[in-house]
Amino acid sequence: MTERPPHGSTRPGGRTARTRAAVLAAAFDELDTQGFGALTLDRLAQRSGVHVSTIRRRWRTVEGVIADLLAQHSTTIPTPDTGDFRQDLHELARVIAAFHATRRNRNLIEGIVAAAAHDPNLGRIVGDAFAARIQHVTQLVHHAIARGELPPDTDATAVIAALSAPFYYRLLIIRRPIDAHLAHTSAEATYHATRAGAFSTRARPDATNR
Repeated sequence: MTERPPHGSTRPGGRTARTRAAVLAAAFDELDTQGFGALTLDRLAQRSGVHVSTIRRRWRTVEGVIADLLAQHSTTIPTPDTGDFRQDLHELARVIAAFHATRRNRNLIEGIVAAAAHDPNLGRIVGDAFAARIQHVTQLVHHAIARGELPPDTDATAVIAALSAPFYYRLLIIRRPIDAHLAHTSAEATYHATRAGAFSTRARPDATNR
């Protein structure tokens, strides 16, 4: 007898997978056209064709749907593993730039970040989603440390944050296009700063007090 999968598990092409895909696509469309403030479970149900009770049972709230949407989109940015730290940074910077070159992706990030500034619960979700993504991408720094390219005390989280920060400054603060030049300079600046020990835990201001 074939063992049945656990209740609620996701199978490729299964009902659970189709439901998730439909609801997240609906959320993406709503954020692109209406913004977070207009997003409700009823609107998601209407756009996705999934009954509102099903959405409520699986995600509970609009914020739950947004958390899942952010998780889905974070996986679309792969972590490079070329075997060379400098090349990995450039590859990652190019992928980030390409992601934000898409208007709908820009609208997603801009809309959610703006809404999070006025909604503490959503703010925590957005913060956790970005923190989880950074932690995942720190693999490229840890790999470089293991290869002997970087000092063992390099703060991997700080390295990735430094690479990413110029993109969000450009996107959210000065609101100018993200281009190949920004990707190049961000990668190069992060590479040289890391190699110079700027992200060593010993370089922290509080380290002198230990």
